[in-house]
Amino acid sequence: MRNISTLNDVHQQFAEYFEVPALKPYAYLLSKKLSEGHICLHLDKVEEEQENLPPHYTIPENSIAALAPVPLVGKDGNDSQPFVLYQNRLYLQRYYRYETNFLQHIKAFLAAEKAVLPERVALLQEQQSLISNLFAQHAAINEGDDPADWQLAAAITGVLHNFTIITGGPGTGKTTTVAKILAILFATDPGLKVALAAPTGKAAARMAESLRNTTIPVDPAIAKKFQDLSPSTIHRLLKPVKNSPYFRHNKNNPLNYDVVIVDECSMIDVALFAKLMDAISPHTRLILLGDKDQLASVEAGSLFGDLCQAQETLNEFSSETIQRINRFIEDPERKIPASHERNDSRHPLFQHLVELRHSHRFTGHTGIGKFSKAVIHNNQAVIEEFFQAGADEQVIIDQSYTTALFEQFISGYASFITEKDTLTALKKLNAQRVLVAIREGAQGLYAINRNIEKYLHDKKLITINTEFYENRPVILTRNYYEHGLFNGDTGIIRADHNGVLMAWFEDSTGGLKGVLPGYLTLAETAFAMTIHKSQGSEFGEVLVVLPDTTDVPILTRELLYTAVSRARRRVFVQGTAEVIRMAAARFVERASGIAARFLAVETAAN
Repeated sequence: MRNISTLNDVHQQFAEYFEVPALKPYAYLLSKKLSEGHICLHLDKVEEEQENLPPHYTIPENSIAALAPVPLVGKDGNDSQPFVLYQNRLYLQRYYRYETNFLQHIKAFLAAEKAVLPERVALLQEQQSLISNLFAQHAAINEGDDPADWQLAAAITGVLHNFTIITGGPGTGKTTTVAKILAILFATDPGLKVALAAPTGKAAARMAESLRNTTIPVDPAIAKKFQDLSPSTIHRLLKPVKNSPYFRHNKNNPLNYDVVIVDECSMIDVALFAKLMDAISPHTRLILLGDKDQLASVEAGSLFGDLCQAQETLNEFSSETIQRINRFIEDPERKIPASHERNDSRHPLFQHLVELRHSHRFTGHTGIGKFSKAVIHNNQAVIEEFFQAGADEQVIIDQSYTTALFEQFISGYASFITEKDTLTALKKLNAQRVLVAIREGAQGLYAINRNIEKYLHDKKLITINTEFYENRPVILTRNYYEHGLFNGDTGIIRADHNGVLMAWFEDSTGGLKGVLPGYLTLAETAFAMTIHKSQGSEFGEVLVVLPDTTDVPILTRELLYTAVSRARRRVFVQGTAEVIRMAAARFVERASGIAARFLAVETAAN
């Protein structure tokens, strides 16, 4: 074997471990794809990758024929070889098993619910009055919007099924829908055991807070149930085994809950998703929430997006189900129209996935709603409208990266710095945030944070006399289970009543938690944060600073959409028209076998 230590290319180092020449180019590309978030290598597109290979690696005309005789490549998925060839895709064994287990768990959920479906249909009839009351109030629908009551459709789906996916953009009411599902379930079973989880502590706490603050009309006893709900990160829910990649809760020791609700599912990578599914009994109701258009996980896999796109058309139901949903809708305009009827689908996810299509926060005709929709659909004509000065009050685009706009925005941080009450200061910190796409360079995380610190220091709002200086906002970049703090949690450095500098965070109950900064070895300044880290958070106003070059592969429509949609009231975007156009035109396409393997199941059923 050649001396791989002399190679600077990590993917080539991986490929050179395998002495079979025919395997090396595929091992190289698979390693590269995994680093980019894919979980497999599409062999029907592999010839396009020849220019990305080292000079002495060559892809033959027939990849299947080249790989089939290689002893290190398994063919049926049950082998122990390090590689698996399946449906014209090449996997590492581990990722093939993750994907396979994921699909098997979904099938187990679907099989388990069939036995209890008649009982649950009867349950719905018993709760006719409650359901009608829960969905009696409706927000006004803007002209041109889809008027159908998809929240009610999602709630009926969640009550009937063991496996439910609810997707929708900001303000479409995902958490409100979950509150209504839980209200129906608590009414039938007051002893229901419910787990709330999300990839980050912030996202989990926000979901729990929304449920506790819900204004839906429910009995006081049910309202008390909402107050008792305790959010958790997925890691904390599964209970990690120290110094190992395993969890205490797994297929041999499943979670003891009747309902598990997971928010921000687009952020979950394939490995964690597989371990989560492993720990949930098929007799448990699992409800997955997320925005299919948001960024996928940093690590390999985009399973939530894959699931949402596994069917060609969303929100299709059998005629029987549409009739069942429409019985609870009095307003004829809100009923599910016959155009959504389909009686011949054998897709495993048919009737288990609902997209909420009406935003209660944004309209699709102005402001953030209009711009974010144009970005995610690459509607260049609409995007062009926002480049005109004063074109919109909610979306302000600054193509010149003006210092005045930047300083005007960051001057707002004085509000949390001058606030004496630390808990209130934490809330004021979240009133605004600077978001960046990259870490290095003039528009990168490090430079932008330094610029903000200098401005605030010059204004005598902060004094940078130590690493953890007074009023430094921090974001954690790893989990600290021993302190109940998790990757993505944000806090503020402030002195306690004894004058000792502490890192203060808001806990899951809305109170304060203080930790000595020395225990938090991996934390970054958070005046500015990456768009990836902002997922699961909301801010009153957002300043998005984009790189001033189009030559940034991670600059995609999903990235820009995620950044813009973090703002509730107003968003400023510093970026040239060319960069914004390019971002909207470029999209994330991660290779996986989810859609194809579901299609194979549907074809077999037919």
